[in-house]
Amino acid sequence: MTTDNHDAPAVPEPAPPERLRDLVPFRTAVRAWFAISWQTFGGPAGQIAVMQRTLVDEKRWIGQGRFLHALNYCMLLPGPEAQQLAVYTGWLLNGLRGGLAAGVLFVLPGMLTLLVLSAVYVAFGDTTVVSAVFAGLAPAVLAIVVQAVVRIGRRALTSPALVVLAVGAFVALALFAVPFPFVVLGAGVIGWLVHRYAPGWIAAPAGREQDDGPAPLIPDNALHTERPSGRRAVRVLVLGVLVWLLPVAVVALLTGAGSVFTQQGLFFSGSALVTFGGAYAVLAYVAQRAVETYAWVTPGEMTRGLALAETTPGPLIMVVQFVAFLGAYRNPGDLDPWAGALLGALLTTWVTFVPSFLFIFLGAPYVERLRGNRALGAALTAITAAVVGVIANLALYFTTHTLFVSSTTWAAGPLRLSVPDLTTLQPAALGIAVLAALLLFVARWPVLRTLGVCAVVGLALGLTGVL
Repeated sequence: MTTDNHDAPAVPEPAPPERLRDLVPFRTAVRAWFAISWQTFGGPAGQIAVMQRTLVDEKRWIGQGRFLHALNYCMLLPGPEAQQLAVYTGWLLNGLRGGLAAGVLFVLPGMLTLLVLSAVYVAFGDTTVVSAVFAGLAPAVLAIVVQAVVRIGRRALTSPALVVLAVGAFVALALFAVPFPFVVLGAGVIGWLVHRYAPGWIAAPAGREQDDGPAPLIPDNALHTERPSGRRAVRVLVLGVLVWLLPVAVVALLTGAGSVFTQQGLFFSGSALVTFGGAYAVLAYVAQRAVETYAWVTPGEMTRGLALAETTPGPLIMVVQFVAFLGAYRNPGDLDPWAGALLGALLTTWVTFVPSFLFIFLGAPYVERLRGNRALGAALTAITAAVVGVIANLALYFTTHTLFVSSTTWAAGPLRLSVPDLTTLQPAALGIAVLAALLLFVARWPVLRTLGVCAVVGLALGLTGVL
């Protein structure tokens, strides 16, 4: 029996000179990640698009192929894939401290913003000004997601087979409600099988990274990497689990095993491990437990929290902070309600996002060693194509729930499709979405400026009674 030499891991590249590693100084990288962190609206699609545009298209710090390789791995993990991609890319650019800085900054603006909005909601309830600003931002998010589909699709769908995979993933999600993990795993298996029996259908020609820009500032062999080993893996795993769960243990000792803080710490630690496919894949489960089991929020408040999370920077799963804030405020135990709300929100944010750092620092060295494996590369390329279909499905979801007041579910056998009620079309939302699309696609405005204009338009329409 012969072996396929193309499937063997590539020989490790020689270590680069230190001067190459310093092409992006840590301070420069931190400033860039801080700027990116305030543009991470629109869920994972918009967030990935922002990193793509900033790191790959504009600054050219990293090549397209390396960026997609990191994205493919992050899509396989539970948790917020966009934040994990930031950690992975920061690790490639500046090592451990780069990954920590990128991951923390990616979450920080959204955490602080949603913390303030949660306090405003508890103190004052809904206000016309806040609602109007959100009504202007939501349609702009739709345009951002569509832009992500176009940009990532243009680079990832480089063969008819990959286009078929993207369409298949979209159909599986939109019409058959196939769980996201099965879509991803199925795409990976198909990619591996096609590589084995018809390699020309999926694999890009050798040496081609599907990148139409100039060479990246940092060559691939100059990006940070570490030699994987069992000792390193055990050290990272033990330290990561301690950092993740130690605050929960301390809170349980100080407030009791039955306190709302201990309940939230344990519940959201568990939910962090099942968030495959992004926040929407787990929000139904979180909503059911938070509303029916724990009574931390009402169904209407869960919807308002989701709207807040959708229109603030950072991962959409940040909605769990809003849930924890309200739940702890109403059940603070011996603490002041505001202090309890702050503790619940911060603890929940901690246990939700710390696992992402653990997954990346634990697995990235192994993923980097397999970068030259053709069979794995074909599987990951197929997963990238499926991700385009996933993002397109997200665009459909946003269209249905942003431009229309209500929708119904059409069913026929195994088919399931959310159909909007055309009579509930919101002309103002449609107009803002069209405006955002023109600014992004025609005027080529940056995302943050586009969002600012749409927020002002929404505020003006809200104050005049149009919204």
